[in-house]
Amino acid sequence: MIRYALRCREGHSFESWFQSAQAYDALAKAGHLSCTTCGSTEVSKALMAPKVVAAADAVAATEAKPDTAAEAAIAQIRKQVEENATYVGGKFAQTAREMHEGTSAETSIYGEASLPEAKALIEDGVPVLPLPFKPKQKLQ
Repeated sequence: MIRYALRCREGHSFESWFQSAQAYDALAKAGHLSCTTCGSTEVSKALMAPKVVAAADAVAATEAKPDTAAEAAIAQIRKQVEENATYVGGKFAQTAREMHEGTSAETSIYGEASLPEAKALIEDGVPVLPLPFKPKQKLQ
């Protein structure tokens, strides 16, 4: 795993972890990176100095704390969603449509949908919203 400091075209700075440098390059080339603040897909690596942590501080460093009010708000949204909704992974569009059509019980869900799937849900009146974070877990 590798962590990069990133910056969008609007100047927002954020960090993200990648499986490898090649994984970052592939995601960037495919346009799959986006700013955590404004959503811009024009993202590039920023200058980053290595972080050196003293052994006594290592335990405290493992619990990331938000640096800004926006990050704190997003962390709170994530907590609420994860505590009160069921993660359905890539079956989000299908599950949301079934609930909307009344063929399955309504409940709070979150997961992933492709852009065409999300547009189709919205066009059909299915109430959906994008989340300002990526889910921690991945279902098979």
